[in-house]
Amino acid sequence: MTAPDDLTRCTWCGTDPLYRTYHDTEWGVAEYDPRALWEKLILDGFQAGLSWITILRKRDAFRAEFEGFDPARIALWDAARMDRALQNPGIVRHRGKIAATVKNARAYLAIPDFTGFCWRHVGGQPQVNRPATHGDIPTESEASRALSKALKQAGFTFVGPTIVYAWMQACGLIDDHLATCHRAKGAE
Repeated sequence: MTAPDDLTRCTWCGTDPLYRTYHDTEWGVAEYDPRALWEKLILDGFQAGLSWITILRKRDAFRAEFEGFDPARIALWDAARMDRALQNPGIVRHRGKIAATVKNARAYLAIPDFTGFCWRHVGGQPQVNRPATHGDIPTESEASRALSKALKQAGFTFVGPTIVYAWMQACGLIDDHLATCHRAKGAE
């Protein structure tokens, strides 16, 4: 899709300025900060059943409600604190996903090297694909299935292979920018 700025982008980001900025500056960019990896994993879990633009529009509210996505703080949440989060109209108010965030914070804290834990599933380097069309992009892969399984064994929830694949794309573990996309051309 060629946008008014004459840049060709992956078709999924459409014309919404927020979506295009996310596509151009974040999606597919290798992320190594463990807290940022965890935040994006949690947001991808909240996205399940919704569109990603919904999560992007609510991301600041999520960050405020979830204390900057500080796993050490969220791990201490009790039922009353989770109930308070359920009252926030700025986030996706889903009891199971909020409870999963607390559980995932505790699981995250038990992994000494979360970045290494995640990146080893792609051999420490981004897996670069150059699909011709959006339809050529899978919804999961061998790597996302393996990482999903490892996360579940570590105590995480809302981390099925499809969620994990989308998260791997978002964090640059997998780079699925279309071959015609300006980001693919700039990354090579």
